[in-house]
Order: sequence, then C-alpha cells, then structure tokens
Amino acid sequence: MSKVEDFLTKEEEERIVEAIKDAEVATSGEIRVHLENKLTDDCLKHAKEIFHLLHMDETEEKNGVLFYIAVNNKQFAIIGDSGIDKVVPDDFWESIKNTVTSEFSKGNKAEGLVLGIVEAGQKLQQFFPFQKSDKNELSDEISKS
Repeated sequence: MSKVEDFLTKEEEERIVEAIKDAEVATSGEIRVHLENKLTDDCLKHAKEIFHLLHMDETEEKNGVLFYIAVNNKQFAIIGDSGIDKVVPDDFWESIKNTVTSEFSKGNKAEGLVLGIVEAGQKLQQFFPFQKSDKNELSDEISKS
C-alpha cells in the first residue's frame, strides 16, 4: 500500500466524511479533502491545481473549500474559491490551518482534519448559510492521487 492509503484508517476516513456532511448542513459551502503521495511543486500552487481538477471551482456560489495534504512531504494547504475570498477577512483561513497543523504535530491526523472541517463549516455559515434550495454539488468522499 502507498503512503496515501496508510495515512488514515477506514474508520478515520469515515469520521472525516461525516464531519464534512455535518459541516455542510449549516452552510452552502462545499468541503473536500484530497490526499496525495508526493508533492514536487509549491504546496499552495499545487493545491489550487487540484482544486481545479476536482471541479471545485464550478460550484454555483464559488464557495468550495479544499483541505490538501501531501502525505510524504508532510505539507498541508487549505484554500477556498473566489466567492469565499471576496467576502471573508484576509486571515480567515489562518485559525483553521493552525487548528489542523497543531493536531498534525501531535500525530492526530484525523482529529486535525475533523476539527478543521468543523471550524470551516462554522465560519462559512456566517457568509454562506445553508438555504433550503441548496444541493450537495461536490462529493464528500476523500479523493486521493
């Protein structure tokens, strides 16, 4: 098995998917997690490429959020689409990133992602509250490459 397959257990992946579903109950924001073996480029730049490859830039409100992890490089990025960046403060992602990386540094990979997803959902609710007409535009499953 590759490092990506070893990064999270099946149970941890299920917890993360449930956290995404729970977070998206309160916001129209779309949250995804992507794991990749090895990064050969700038982490943030590559996360933006993955964001596009996953069609996350095609949501109606431009409110997708990607948690990107390069497993072998031990690098992490969180990015949001243009609709989010237009309305949130400049430091919007910092506390979420700090939450995730703090847990990662303790070896709590799944917990870091779950806490980060919960926090992202709570913060997005202020700018993108859930509407009755909202639909789940993106898969909640963890993507891997």
